[in-house]
Amino acid sequence: MLAALGVGSAAALAGCTGDGGPGIGGDPEYETGEIGDIDGEPRTEDEQVAAEALAEQEIDEGVTPLEEVALTDHEFVFEDDYRGSTVQGTVENTGDDRIELTEVRVRVYNDDGEQIGRYLSSTGDLDGGVTWEFQVIVLESPEDLADYDITALGTPT
Repeated sequence: MLAALGVGSAAALAGCTGDGGPGIGGDPEYETGEIGDIDGEPRTEDEQVAAEALAEQEIDEGVTPLEEVALTDHEFVFEDDYRGSTVQGTVENTGDDRIELTEVRVRVYNDDGEQIGRYLSSTGDLDGGVTWEFQVIVLESPEDLADYDITALGTPT
């Protein structure tokens, strides 16, 4: 019985380690983005509290790369309020079917090329052919930021 259970468990796990089929699964591919010179001050203590309340950092393990989730544009934008450093852009559902959950992930790097943070934005129920405008709030101080990379993922219905 234990041998049968072991074989069944191995077979079940084997399905979880593949690429998930055509257009689904695998490791996300990130695009690079430039930050450039930032003309702005670090957040005040009150602004930092407000930004932390809105910044998303907990990824959803259920999202994967999907062909239908297209990152159409993105750029670093410094907002002159509590949001401060952000990455903004658009994602399009190029398919016909609704995507249950769409997530944009941004990793930020310092001058030494070290990753110093990961932030995201997500939305639910992105219908086929619809575009979503996202804004990712980055909590690091502007003087610590040098570069970012970005990817868009989804969960099909």
